[in-house]
Amino acid sequence: MLLLPAIDLKDGNAVRLVHGEMESATVFNDDPAAQAGIFVEAGCEWLHLVDLNGAFAGEPVNAAPVEAILKAFPTLNTQLGGGIRDMATIERWLDRGLSRVILGTVAVEDPALVREAATAFPGRVAVGIDARNGRVATKGWAEETDVMVTDLARRFEDVGVAAIIYTDILRDGAMKGPNIDATADLARSVMIPVIASGGVSSIDDLAALKATGVIHGAISGRALYDGAIDLTAALDMLGH
Repeated sequence: MLLLPAIDLKDGNAVRLVHGEMESATVFNDDPAAQAGIFVEAGCEWLHLVDLNGAFAGEPVNAAPVEAILKAFPTLNTQLGGGIRDMATIERWLDRGLSRVILGTVAVEDPALVREAATAFPGRVAVGIDARNGRVATKGWAEETDVMVTDLARRFEDVGVAAIIYTDILRDGAMKGPNIDATADLARSVMIPVIASGGVSSIDDLAALKATGVIHGAISGRALYDGAIDLTAALDMLGH
């Protein structure tokens, strides 16, 4: 099972939020590329990047720190979400060296774009599904829809989507553990690999996710910054 350290970008800094609330941001590093270096040195193979400002603005805002990470670590696998809502932006980021883009809001509002992008760039498009009580939320989690998580995921079964990033908003940044049951249920209901996000706060959480046998990966942020998870030990446990 993969472990993807998260770097959430707000106003050019690496931050963490609680429950997705922008005013709850804690700055952990004012140099995101340096933070990426810490994760790389510990042995990570992937980075999960989120442009938080972009998620609200609907267009990339923190391009400079993302590009600095890509330049500093050109062989590292990277995925980015937040504000990527048209084909031109998708193409631009992939051309700049991202391994894959994460499409969230547009997966609900413009599923045809997801299908077009996944077909044009096989294996390089992931779908971000952020949910509160089983219902999908969009626009930086500010708007809740009536769309159920599994229904949305199934729309993209046959188009070459690389992964689904499933975030339980009520667990995110709260250090209360991931919603293992909901994540495993989603993973069993679709053929697309599912990556858990939100609340992953201990090695035990990672072990429990791995033990389901159906979850492809996990994203963790605050627990790595706080030291609640030792990244090197976690990667060893997961077999990296």
